[in-house]
Amino acid sequence: MEARLRRRAAATPHRAAGVTLIELMVALAIGSFLLIGAVSVFVQSRQTFRVTESVSRLQENARFALFALEPDVRMAHYWGLTSRTGKIAGQAGPADPPSGFPVANDCGQNWAVDLETELGGANNGYDWACAANGGAQPGADTLIVRRVETEPVTALEDGTLYVQSARFQDGQLFLGNALPAAFSAATSETHRLVVNGYYVSPTSSLSTPDNPVPSLRVKKLTGTAAGPRITDEEVLPGVEDLQIQFGIDTDALGAANRGAIDAYVNPGDPSLGQPDVAVLAVRIWLRLRTERPETGFTDTNAYRYADRDSAPPRDGFRRIVVSKTVYVRNARPPA
Repeated sequence: MEARLRRRAAATPHRAAGVTLIELMVALAIGSFLLIGAVSVFVQSRQTFRVTESVSRLQENARFALFALEPDVRMAHYWGLTSRTGKIAGQAGPADPPSGFPVANDCGQNWAVDLETELGGANNGYDWACAANGGAQPGADTLIVRRVETEPVTALEDGTLYVQSARFQDGQLFLGNALPAAFSAATSETHRLVVNGYYVSPTSSLSTPDNPVPSLRVKKLTGTAAGPRITDEEVLPGVEDLQIQFGIDTDALGAANRGAIDAYVNPGDPSLGQPDVAVLAVRIWLRLRTERPETGFTDTNAYRYADRDSAPPRDGFRRIVVSKTVYVRNARPPA
């Protein structure tokens, strides 16, 4: 019996172990589909990460720019112990003769000491006499803020403009380290004069020959050993537009609605500077863009805000528009 089984097993051919060609092709097809899916998920995840990172950086830059503008605008028209700009001696407007305080690189006749215009600017243009660093961005607004520092100073410096203010005495604009003779340190305060003019330049510190990056910049009053001067500083690269509107109260003093905003107007509106008209708030718009174009992206958005109606840029830069309304704490009519 055993011999017969051995003969039968020897007569039966052995089958080769392994997979057939069809099985191999099916396995390759399934593996290819899985690999394509994994690569697609990776590419989409990487693209989503890049977009998220780009938008997050734009939002972070927007918060920084608003953080730089907001406290400055809020404290406009702050003069220390006095709230009446017209009672500060030594100031001068653009139509007045040159003041006794020459300022190097000043941006116009008495631009730095025009305290009556605590908030100002130009609509869709740059009209200052001082040259913009790298030029001015076409169509962007400018914004001027004049005030004094919130904290009084005790150590005075040569070449710096100050405002001396008291509660029951007219204020005084003065230069240098000598307190005006009419004032007592016990009954008055000394505050450094702050003048900031914001504008948008088409270039920045991040610009390259093939890719100019716009920026928000500021012309600011600075004290130096040689005397006061206007310097130019970069606030933030990537800002390509600044638009502002002033919220004004046109009601007469004592009217029932006095203290409420009646309208928002552009810089240069004829109502600004009129008797009894007070600027109560400033509405700010900023448009920011990425530093580099994004591969595979085209900006087809039309941007409509403030008095701007811009056609789609149709380029590879991603953009956002942010806005904020800042209420002026020390708002008063100009008279």
